[in-house]
Amino acid sequence: MMTQHPELTALGWTPWLEQHAACDPSQSIARVAAVDRDQLLLVDQDGSFRAKLAGSFLHRHRLSHELPCVGDWVCLERRPGDDFGIVHGVIERRTSLSRKSAGNAVEHQTIAANLDSVMVVQSCHFDFNLKRLERYLVMVMDGGADPYILLTKTDLVDPDVLAEQLAEIHGIGLMAPVLTLSNLTREGLDDLERTLVPGKTYCFVGSSGVGKSTLINHLIDRDALETGRVSATGEGRHTTVRRELIRLDGGALVIDTPGMREFGILGAGYGIESNYAEITALALGCRYRDCTHGGESGCAVRAAVDANEIAREHFESYLKLREESDFNQMTHAERRKKDRDFGRFIKSAKKDLRDR
Repeated sequence: MMTQHPELTALGWTPWLEQHAACDPSQSIARVAAVDRDQLLLVDQDGSFRAKLAGSFLHRHRLSHELPCVGDWVCLERRPGDDFGIVHGVIERRTSLSRKSAGNAVEHQTIAANLDSVMVVQSCHFDFNLKRLERYLVMVMDGGADPYILLTKTDLVDPDVLAEQLAEIHGIGLMAPVLTLSNLTREGLDDLERTLVPGKTYCFVGSSGVGKSTLINHLIDRDALETGRVSATGEGRHTTVRRELIRLDGGALVIDTPGMREFGILGAGYGIESNYAEITALALGCRYRDCTHGGESGCAVRAAVDANEIAREHFESYLKLREESDFNQMTHAERRKKDRDFGRFIKSAKKDLRDR
């Protein structure tokens, strides 16, 4: 299927989006480059401009994950020559990256949408953490994007340390491609640039201070993103304050994100199965179809762990993430049911008042 909007292809428009777009013929299409409170920064073939959400859209979409985020495509009304638009709809997302909202709220927070690949960035120096890496990869794969692992600040560790970290990643069965890079020496930058394909969208995620903004500055060859001065220990400071879509000179599109202290798992069954594919495959050999791998007889997964065919830490991470995902999803569903019940109660009360 050929796209009817070839002028948008360079911004990531695809035949899939064309097929799922439901814009009115009188409306135009643009992509969300940034969200600034109640305004959107949009970009189309002619450049960037600002827009706001139509009141009717806000009335129908009250949940945060239903609102436009960076990377979304939107249908909007904009008069010729006008530098401001009104957004009436969001085109269905092909992929997305979401997490449980920070804190006690059990809601989805969509970080970015319509991503081809997500670069999970960790620093070799202070930030390397396998459990956190597995957590990120689960949510990347659950959202449908291709995951990459990017280890930065390789100049701050001995080669033996880097080799050990790479061995740990491969040792627990993580299959995502791994890239290594030093923002200081730029070693590995060429390999990363060759990975970035024109017209494809890449999101960089990770903790604060791992070098995401500095890396993107290297990619665009200018200091467009503010970066913090690195401390004497080599640990960076968090500087990115909003998610932003940037088009590189080579044609790829990248999204920088603020560092995330929490990355809660919510409803990520597919991502867990994909990231722990070897455990999922072994589970087919369990005696009971609903085996929880918690101690039932005939459990093929436990047998593989006991035989050291699967690393025990890897298995324990799998159990923890599955339990967290199931718990949060159950709580989320219960809250949604309470909201629906309360809504029906309000409607019924209003009807009773009108009938009196």
